[in-house]
Amino acid sequence: MNLNSPLFDRIRTQRQPREEKRESGIKCDAPGCSAEGAYRAPMGRLREGQYFCFCLDHVREYNATYNYFNGMKDADVARYMKDATVGHRPTWAMGTRRGQAGFREDGGPTDDPLGMYRARHHRRAPEKKQPRYSPVTMRAFEALGLDETAGPEAIRTRYKELVKRHHPDANGGDRSREEKLREIIHAYKTLRAARLV
Repeated sequence: MNLNSPLFDRIRTQRQPREEKRESGIKCDAPGCSAEGAYRAPMGRLREGQYFCFCLDHVREYNATYNYFNGMKDADVARYMKDATVGHRPTWAMGTRRGQAGFREDGGPTDDPLGMYRARHHRRAPEKKQPRYSPVTMRAFEALGLDETAGPEAIRTRYKELVKRHHPDANGGDRSREEKLREIIHAYKTLRAARLV
C-alpha cells in the first residue's frame, strides 16, 4: 500500500480555521443587564419550547434556582415520574386486554370500523370431531344399546348389566336368551378390538 498515492491526497482534509464567535444582537433578559443573551434557558413547564436568553452569569443563576415541577402537588409529581418511565404513553399488562382502553369487553378492538378483526375475535369454539367408526363397530354399539359417543366406562357398565340380565344362570336356566347373550359378547369383543374399551 502506497501512502503517497494521489488517491490519499484527495481524501485528506485540511483543518478549517475557527470562526470567531459572532454577536447575535440579542440582549440578556435579566432586568438591568445590557450584556449579550447568548445562552438559552427554558421558560417553564407550561411554556414548552419557549426560552429566555441570558448572559453567562445570569443563566448560571437561573439554572441554580430552576424547578420544572414548581407549583405541582406531590401526587401530580409522583404520577408524572411514573408516566415518564414509559414515555407518557398508555400501557397495558401483558396478556390482559379485556376492559382496557382500545378493547371492548368481549375482547375485540374498538377501532375496527370495517369489522375486519371481528371474525378473529368472535370465532366459535371448534366443534369436537366425533370419530367415525366402521359399520361393524356401529353395529356393536347398537347391540349394546349405546351411541358412538359412549366412553370406555359406559361400555363396560352396559356390558356387565346385559350379561347379568341375559345369562342362563341369572334367569333360572332359560336358554332362550343365549343368542342375545352371544351377540352382546361378540359386540363387546368387537369394541375391545377397536380399542374403545
